[in-house]
Amino acid sequence: MEKSIDALKREAAVAAVNQLESGMVVGLGSGSTAYYAVVDLGMRLAEGSLNHITGIPTSEATAKLARQHHIRLSTLAKHPQVNITIDGADEIDPHLNLIKGLGHSLLREKIVVSATERFIVISDDRKLVERLGQIAPVPVEVIQFAQRPVSDYLKMLGCNPVLRKLEDGRPRITDEGNIILDCYFEEIEDPYQLAAAIRKQPGVVEHGLFLDMAAEAYVAALSGVQHLTRVQ
Repeated sequence: MEKSIDALKREAAVAAVNQLESGMVVGLGSGSTAYYAVVDLGMRLAEGSLNHITGIPTSEATAKLARQHHIRLSTLAKHPQVNITIDGADEIDPHLNLIKGLGHSLLREKIVVSATERFIVISDDRKLVERLGQIAPVPVEVIQFAQRPVSDYLKMLGCNPVLRKLEDGRPRITDEGNIILDCYFEEIEDPYQLAAAIRKQPGVVEHGLFLDMAAEAYVAALSGVQHLTRVQ
């Protein structure tokens, strides 16, 4: 009997939570795979196999979920250094460079990851790609006032920027009150060059290219969970 995608996500999440130790400050990711990491962490705290964990949530949704599972939360103001962050990804290339942000939380995710000693990515094997941009757009978080000039600029970089919307057609607003433009590229030849170019435009808050940030990844497949590490 084949495993469901949810079962694979759960296996990857559990493998990452196995790396936590009592007393750590832990970045809590957002999205469907990170959900299982938060739930599993809450279960371990409840049973006592982990203690004194402090969570730094990367979204309001994750904060709500963590509170439901009685995970103590804090902020980067009080805990500016995070031991481990566990979060999902929308694409993972062979160098563990990532596209993140389809779950709407890329800004807070990147802030927390940037304050983290060890960033662990969790995913199922559908997210593995040879080159970034093959299956996912690059999300770009943008100040609402700047939607048109940023969109025009992104088109000049060679993509089709699409405003992310809710089912009722309204723009999807992030926790920080911004909009997201999902940028569809035919090919991303150099993600580093692209990341630098996107940041040059006023009105851009952040982008979903997470380059040289992940230390390792736990990727679940039908054959088991694979542990990948980034070559320095």
